Amino acid sequence: MQLEQRINAFVKLGEFLSQFSNKEIQKKENIELNDMFFDGFKHQLKLAEEYNGWFTPENIHFAIKGWSDSLTNSNLNTWLKPYAINVSNPKLVAIIMAGNIPLVGFHDFLSVLISGHHVLVKQSSNDKHLLPFLAKYLEYIEPEFKGKISFTEDKITGFDAVIATGSNNTARYFEYYFKNKPSIIRNNRNSVAVLNGQETEDDLKNLSEDIFRYYGLGCRNVSKLFVPENYNFEAFFNAMYHWHPIIEKAKYANNYDYNKAVYLMSEFDMLENGFLMIKEDKSYSSPIATVFYEYYSDINQLKEKLNAEKSQIQCIVSKGLIENEIAFGNTQNPQLWDYADSVDSIEFLLAI
Repeated sequence: MQLEQRINAFVKLGEFLSQFSNKEIQKKENIELNDMFFDGFKHQLKLAEEYNGWFTPENIHFAIKGWSDSLTNSNLNTWLKPYAINVSNPKLVAIIMAGNIPLVGFHDFLSVLISGHHVLVKQSSNDKHLLPFLAKYLEYIEPEFKGKISFTEDKITGFDAVIATGSNNTARYFEYYFKNKPSIIRNNRNSVAVLNGQETEDDLKNLSEDIFRYYGLGCRNVSKLFVPENYNFEAFFNAMYHWHPIIEKAKYANNYDYNKAVYLMSEFDMLENGFLMIKEDKSYSSPIATVFYEYYSDINQLKEKLNAEKSQIQCIVSKGLIENEIAFGNTQNPQLWDYADSVDSIEFLLAI
């Protein structure tokens, strides 16, 4: 199968997904194989929501819109242009996926197939309904994908390379278990925002998207703020307020109540507004409904700290303060070439 065929298949998948990228699902004309797959995917969305309480319709549609917008001919060709993709001896690449946000492992799935390899997927039990259906759509759109995509719930065997994502504990297990295979092993990372007190109301409102989208469960969610000494959090809390309906979601509310009780019983200092707590803490990984913060006095010293601890950080959000920063509100809209952990998966796949 030629690269152009693979690109065309994913472009058609993006067009199919565009029907589900808004809360109001709309069946469109001229979508290939729509009569065969449209109703089935609607059912899978319902199953995903029922099975995982964090997968609300809003968050599922947001994730799908991101992939629909990414899977265009222009984006795919821009992404792949720097590479010489000519795999003459395809390998079987295993992917062990996380399940914290909808379709979180799709980029790895796309990367393996677009580079010309075969894929063996072991999904998280938290996100197992959407991808197999989309894989079936790909196989019908481009029959040459048949036999190149497989899923398993058992121990993975017979693979040539692996891309595995998990917690810090499971990553250590992965590193030992896959020590004799080419691998990309990902563990916990968190994202941070660096503020200087000059942010506009719109900047901070956009930051709220980085904090609350997917309930803060993604590695690209901001879980830690760096703020100048004597920073006044009033403007920050005001900008967060439009997310207050999030407390109506039972799973989020339960986490908020639990973590608030822990902080109060431990007599930790924290500020809260009824649906979000902020706590001074040097850690990067904050619990659900909590954002940690840390003061800084010198931006250059902070840059040195962030560089020294970059293995713990996925994204840095700021406005004209940090090199390779991400604009407020954009952490959950990565481009195809924004690789997790800054590890180029296409380069890895072309070298195995």
